[in-house]
Amino acid sequence: MKDLDVHKKVAVLIDADNAQLAKLSPILDEISAHGHVLIKRAYGDWSADTLKSWKKPLNELAIQPIQQFAYTTGKNSTDASMIIDAMDLLYSDRIDAFALVSSDSDFTKLASRLRESEKFVFGVGEKKTPVSFRNACDDFIFTENLGAEPVSNSSTQKAENSALSNGAEELIPALLKAWELYQNDDGWVNASSAGNFLKRAKPDFDPRTYGSPKFTGVVEGLSSIFEITKQKSKGTTQTFLYRPKIATA
Repeated sequence: MKDLDVHKKVAVLIDADNAQLAKLSPILDEISAHGHVLIKRAYGDWSADTLKSWKKPLNELAIQPIQQFAYTTGKNSTDASMIIDAMDLLYSDRIDAFALVSSDSDFTKLASRLRESEKFVFGVGEKKTPVSFRNACDDFIFTENLGAEPVSNSSTQKAENSALSNGAEELIPALLKAWELYQNDDGWVNASSAGNFLKRAKPDFDPRTYGSPKFTGVVEGLSSIFEITKQKSKGTTQTFLYRPKIATA
């Protein structure tokens, strides 16, 4: 995920009609780790029975509920209210990044517009979220990866070895492309450069989706495809590098 400066101001805008109540706290924790959450708003028709259970969590998490009545059946006025507020915040020039919490593709154009104005955009939603919205964000976070038990050191190796069973093979073309673009004279690519490329190519990439807490663990799980080495750099730091095995055959 993008490591924003802790002083960067973030606005979290939640589409309550298409967000998971149980994930509110983990979502805020995730976003707070990458900037200062200045604004927290949730949009919905709070008179509706479907949103009555939100009252206590909104109060506890200091999220401001924005009332938007459903004036016409079948029309989503909540989306319009959230989009208008986002544009008002954009033009106020007080916000450095936006977190759009929804699994609704209707926010695709909003995400694109905010990025055009050089604002960093987090998207947060379920894996069912349409690809168009996911790719319109700088960083898309799957809620399925939030709130889970941290991966312990003892289980890290197991998670790394299970990368293929978790669908990591779909990353092979992008990892090969990163190697082609950034390999050094010895044919190795720095995992940091590859990881940054992968995030640009696939904004919804998250190593936790593939059962590993780190990007390097995903690559290690593809050891049948890639050769891996570690080089000592400054101090006790190690640089993780990889290259396809076919390149050395």
